[in-house]
Amino acid sequence: MSIYALQCPAGGFLDEDLQHFNKVFDEWCVQFDNFDDARAIAGTLDKRRYADVVEITPLSYPKYFFPKLQGVIHATREVDGNIICIVEPFMGSYFCIAICNLKSKSVKFMPTHYKNTMSVEGAFANFRIKDRENY
Repeated sequence: MSIYALQCPAGGFLDEDLQHFNKVFDEWCVQFDNFDDARAIAGTLDKRRYADVVEITPLSYPKYFFPKLQGVIHATREVDGNIICIVEPFMGSYFCIAICNLKSKSVKFMPTHYKNTMSVEGAFANFRIKDRENY
């Protein structure tokens, strides 16, 4: 499921009062369930307060809600109330698995690094939070 938000091209998301841009996406930002509603509100804004409609999908979700998570996110899924991601921290680096806690908004990287997508996808598919001590 996607959500839609109003984002300033210079960065930041429009607050629910439609007057100020937050630097990061949070619960005070305007959210829409469909593109048409977001586009309608964006069309009512003063031209000086230009905003693009951004679609936030499960794959891009960590990018907006977990600013500490850097790099290219290749896959995401929800496990036990956490978002689990395959992350390539920078181009050409080893892959790793990140646990993004929805309650605390913290990000924890698992210590194992994976050389190729085949090995990380296998670990990702079988990843269980309850199997991890002190993650």
